[in-house]
Amino acid sequence: MKAMRKVIIALSLVGFLVSYDSAKTQSISESNQSKTITMSKKETVGTFLGAALKGDTTTMYKLANTDYIQHNPFIPTGLEPFIQMLPILQENGTTAENIRMFQDGNYVFMHNIWRNAKPFGADEMVSFDIIRLDDNGKVAEHWDTMTTLVKETASGRTQTDGPTTATDIDKTEENKALAKAMVEDILMGKNLNKITDYISSEQYHQHNPAIKDGLSGIVEAVEYLTSQNNMFQYTKIHKVLGEGNFVLTVSEGEWNGTTNVFYDLLRFENGKAVEHWDAIQPIPTEGLANDNGMFGF
Repeated sequence: MKAMRKVIIALSLVGFLVSYDSAKTQSISESNQSKTITMSKKETVGTFLGAALKGDTTTMYKLANTDYIQHNPFIPTGLEPFIQMLPILQENGTTAENIRMFQDGNYVFMHNIWRNAKPFGADEMVSFDIIRLDDNGKVAEHWDTMTTLVKETASGRTQTDGPTTATDIDKTEENKALAKAMVEDILMGKNLNKITDYISSEQYHQHNPAIKDGLSGIVEAVEYLTSQNNMFQYTKIHKVLGEGNFVLTVSEGEWNGTTNVFYDLLRFENGKAVEHWDAIQPIPTEGLANDNGMFGF
């Protein structure tokens, strides 16, 4: 059991390891006068994570700060502890595939699939990951959450399929404001009657494995959870990130008798949410490897 926990902790660390082949050949400027990264932020993240998958520690040291801040609660903070655990990734054959990658300022946020993830209790897992780069373009901080990949879902959709490319870049801030208001009014219960102001009544593709498509799917799920006296309660929004018509909200709340982190990715069209992906994870209180918390944005 102790050995298994060691594997689980180590693999949690690499929850954000994704392939990003287009960034492999990008160059880095690291003169004696300046160590500012010349790649784009997405390219830097992709190259760093690709290097981690390969065990290319030289590139990792170039691209990330030594005091790299870790918000995965089971992983020690700092770059060196991360690097020391990478061999366990290879031992278990664990890989990860990036499905979506977006950028908002110094933050890059991603939607990933893990494979060969049995130490977590499932062969495949889905994660959301956020990496912050500092003003010199170096990897500085990481947040994530994970959930089991489910083969059969209520909507017939997978937890990760659907559009992957952002559009309407000029509407980023507008869509972020919509997502924030939607969480406050609907998920935090401030004004449930406004649900059709935020969610399209014509199309709402649902990727939560337990909820059907459309507004009717949401209503059915809420009625069921309420009947079980187990309706989730969002209590605080910690971060809203967006690129064009995609917005990720990171929230805190109560469900199943525990405090949870809620990651909700929304896609907007014409001022309405038309698609939703999510991941929910209980926030642990024991066995913590750092005191940074799962939020702290």
